Amino acid sequence: MRVVLFGYQTWGYRTLEALLGSEHEVVLAVTHPASDHAYESIWSDSVADLAAKHGVPVVVANRPNEEIVRALEEVRPDIIVANNWRTWIPPHIFTMPPHGTLNVHDSLLPAYAGFAPVIWALINGEPEVGVTAHMMDDDLDAGDIVLQRSVPVGPKDTAADLFHRTVDLIGPIVVDALERIARGDKDFAKQDPSKASFFHKRSIEDSRIDWHWTAEELERLVRAQSDPYPNTFTYHGTTRLRVLEADVSTGRYGGTPGRIFIKEGDGVVIVAGADSRRGRSHGLLLRRLRLDDGTELAAGEYFRAMGGYLTAHPAN
Repeated sequence: MRVVLFGYQTWGYRTLEALLGSEHEVVLAVTHPASDHAYESIWSDSVADLAAKHGVPVVVANRPNEEIVRALEEVRPDIIVANNWRTWIPPHIFTMPPHGTLNVHDSLLPAYAGFAPVIWALINGEPEVGVTAHMMDDDLDAGDIVLQRSVPVGPKDTAADLFHRTVDLIGPIVVDALERIARGDKDFAKQDPSKASFFHKRSIEDSRIDWHWTAEELERLVRAQSDPYPNTFTYHGTTRLRVLEADVSTGRYGGTPGRIFIKEGDGVVIVAGADSRRGRSHGLLLRRLRLDDGTELAAGEYFRAMGGYLTAHPAN
């Protein structure tokens, strides 16, 4: 089939890579301009560079426009394949090819539609993550599922670990989904809207620690915001502390959320959880921290004495 790619960053790059190595002909690549946004500059392999290297025409745009429509009319694709295209694709474009548009999304739809699904899934303690290839329709990430594959989430996995595992699913799922479409399969799975969830883009604000969360939730947040993502952070007075490594405490501790309480092993326990006043909650055991100047140190090295509080905002 003649294929047009709508893709961006490493997700789009891996999709184009798979298409170029398949039996299909890539006749056009459409991508976004490079961005310095905190989350868009991390996994930033260039779709435009890969397309140019293989002689594939490229259109760069923030959103679908008349230039893209003209290019599509010129190349007459059999199908569009989209992955990590960041803006709405209108129906007059996604229905233009005879086979419509196949969208590739890095979650197990219908759960975690929208943005940063792997990070949100890790924060929420999901047992698995994955990739879904589905037909695009009027609702975002809601079309019929052609193929879906998953990988388990381990107890110490970071978002970076899960990114690498899910991105490795992209090539095979794209090629296998196109094979189903090319042979005329139509028995795709409908999504159950009662199981759907939709998430917004993450920003720096989403990395701010709320000590009313439970220690278990905060430990997952730390792993979800591990390098190279913007780390979780909290304030000790006016000093911002980025949390690089943490665990759930062995002991249970009572008091006010955010209290710098006690050393446990080589870490320091911070009281956590909305119900921590009852004394039955685990604390967050801080292990490694990073200061704004880039200095990394063990929590026990930074906190020489116990007492005081960590807060969401700097002290006045």
